Amino acid sequence: MRPLEGRKITMSKTHFGYESVDESIKASKVAEVFDSVANKYDVMNDLMSLGLHRFWKQFTIGQAQVKPGNRVLDIAGGTGDLAAAFAKAAQWGVHPDAEVWLSDINASMLSVGRDRLLDRGMRLPCIQLDAEKIPFPANHFDVISLAFGLRNMTHKEVALQEMARTVKPGGKVLILEFSKPDRLIQPIYDLYSFKVLPWLGAKVAQDSSSYQYLAESIRMHPDAETLKQMMFDSGFDQVDTHRMTGGIVALHIGVKY
Repeated sequence: MRPLEGRKITMSKTHFGYESVDESIKASKVAEVFDSVANKYDVMNDLMSLGLHRFWKQFTIGQAQVKPGNRVLDIAGGTGDLAAAFAKAAQWGVHPDAEVWLSDINASMLSVGRDRLLDRGMRLPCIQLDAEKIPFPANHFDVISLAFGLRNMTHKEVALQEMARTVKPGGKVLILEFSKPDRLIQPIYDLYSFKVLPWLGAKVAQDSSSYQYLAESIRMHPDAETLKQMMFDSGFDQVDTHRMTGGIVALHIGVKY
């Protein structure tokens, strides 16, 4: 066996926006982005989407159909808006079987979300976790949600497999994510993404580069049909897709039998 000295060791590459980086550092680079934007996250979401992100999330909450006593995991839960709605629907704190977790891989975002929930009088359990290594047993949750977080993950297929593993048969995994818009609005969308978003980031969050990354990460994310096939390949037996606002976002709902 040859000694390691002098041997070239190659690292697997992935994308960070349009930049090609070693897989080993993508998570830390994404963390830097969300550390920077955590305190302005909700304000920027309202400005960037003209408030539409609230409609997209409300539609997702309605499709989740969380029932009293359900177990729910909100992955990449950010500031906790989905988790709060799920807690109310599951009757968390009242129904003895209800279990609702707010999770995020980023400590800054999780801290903001925890504080927002506390402001609402909700002491939901919060856990910092990597969606590629969900620390719960198989078939544990009735509903798993992931809003605007999948595109930031290094190994999307692994995260999808983990969600398929930990959701109960007949339960739902809901993935809300930016997608590829209709051809008619693509030029306007591109202009807005690459000119207006970084400008807003600079003016409001004092950080244009994070919002440049946002625009690039959306372009590198699989389109709706590709993501649907990825979910089938990851262990889901049924996947329903709802494209919204001309395809700017898409909600995928995965079920295993």
